[in-house]
Amino acid sequence: MTATPDTFEDAYRRGEPPWVIGQPQPAVVAIEQEGVIAGPVLDLGCGAGEHTILLARLGYEVLGADAAPSAIERARERARVAGVHAEFTVADAMEPVALGRFATVLDSALFHVFDPDDRVRYAHALTGVVEPGGAVVVLALSTRGPGFGPQIDDDSVPRAFTGPDWEVADVRPTTYRGRVTHPDQASALGHDVGELVDLPATIAVVRRSL
Repeated sequence: MTATPDTFEDAYRRGEPPWVIGQPQPAVVAIEQEGVIAGPVLDLGCGAGEHTILLARLGYEVLGADAAPSAIERARERARVAGVHAEFTVADAMEPVALGRFATVLDSALFHVFDPDDRVRYAHALTGVVEPGGAVVVLALSTRGPGFGPQIDDDSVPRAFTGPDWEVADVRPTTYRGRVTHPDQASALGHDVGELVDLPATIAVVRRSL
């Protein structure tokens, strides 16, 4: 079952969700350093804005978008505190076409919250957003992990991004950094509440066909 925008709005209103770690994901930092990301960039499901702020600081033209208004409020405040000019907007990831056209869509921990049917819908929706030759970068928790959150199999991205519009260029194991927020997580992972933990994940690069 796909999580709804209200689920995430409630999570931000209640406090610090486990995916809000106050820093970019190391896997995203690494793939940017590989030269995979090109601007303009859409950070879709941007959450508290860590990656939008990172990319704006590095000189990319970037837009952060999230369906949760409270996430966007946090992101704008974090950008202000960081002294970084970054653009943010509230948007539905299933209807992104009004956001414009982008060379890269960055998806950090969004794809994995969708059920298989919605993953296909999502991939189809991105065909109107990603420029020919552009890329979608997906970072998601893997089923190799202990069940910290929603997870995907390694073949989930290729199954969703199919047909003549997409070519899967790379799928590889990596890690996703989260915050332990509940005692049951702490017990299962062997970490204290509040600590950061690196969990098995998958990162994929999908190219939009020319």
